[in-house]
Amino acid sequence: MTKQKKISVDKKSLWGIDMGGTKMEGAILKSAANPDVLFRDRVPTEGDQGYDHILNQTKKLFDMMIDFAGYKPDKIGIGTPGVHDPKLGTMKNCNTVAMNGRAMKDDLEKLLGVKIEMANDADCFALAETQLGVVKENFPDARVIFGVIMGTGVGGGIVVDGKVIIGLHGIAGEWGHNFLDESGGPCYCGKSGCIENVISGPALEKYYFKETGNRKPLKDIVALAESKVDPTAQKTIQRLVEFYGKALSMIINILDPDVIVIGGGVGNIDLLYDRGRDSVEKYVFNHSLETPIVRPSLGDSAGVFGAAYLVNY
Repeated sequence: MTKQKKISVDKKSLWGIDMGGTKMEGAILKSAANPDVLFRDRVPTEGDQGYDHILNQTKKLFDMMIDFAGYKPDKIGIGTPGVHDPKLGTMKNCNTVAMNGRAMKDDLEKLLGVKIEMANDADCFALAETQLGVVKENFPDARVIFGVIMGTGVGGGIVVDGKVIIGLHGIAGEWGHNFLDESGGPCYCGKSGCIENVISGPALEKYYFKETGNRKPLKDIVALAESKVDPTAQKTIQRLVEFYGKALSMIINILDPDVIVIGGGVGNIDLLYDRGRDSVEKYVFNHSLETPIVRPSLGDSAGVFGAAYLVNY
């Protein structure tokens, strides 16, 4: 983590907090135009201790940031593991379940005494890679970006002209809970065959276990498939490639983004960028696939940096 010696922080700085399942991280960036990291530190989330404890841990981190900067900002961006419903004013779809149904945005604004801009972790990932990461570095003229999270779950975020699209229900970019294939089975969301239940890391591990009776982590399944010593591992990865192509083609057919950035642990699998791309091209509604599909460049910094950029609206 980065917590530099105390230096001058002016009112152009961007403040963000990323609320993860196990830790929450705060960062202060010098400005939107010059995003040097002035402060970066973490505290444990400790979500198992309940909603009020999560709020108090957020305040603890925010107070650390104030102590460093020497002043309280007017606004802070917060990335969450779920969605703030703009109609109801409460949280939903959070894997930190203590947050669900709670008016977290209002509660935090009262507790911290500042205005809050809130978005989910996939939105923050997409925004960070647009403003600071691979999109800015290699595709500076891109206007529409889709950021994909493929890991324990599957999600996405949409950025247009440098701003996150939240949507009427707060679910814009929720790619993982569209129907893909019945073989995915029942999903925690109440539906069946969701993208998340087919191509997330746990879904692929579950498929391999169902076929073999052996439990293996995804990285081992990938290694076995690459070495061509395990036909079931090869079948599992071919399943990923095929359904990844079908699923991502839906995004291109509807949104037609200028760039797609693939984050999350599953996104580290190399073949998604060659065989996977060929699979997308096979299913997209066009004679060819022009869309760049790229890896992110910010690593685990994306969440908190994206949260900070939420205040640049």
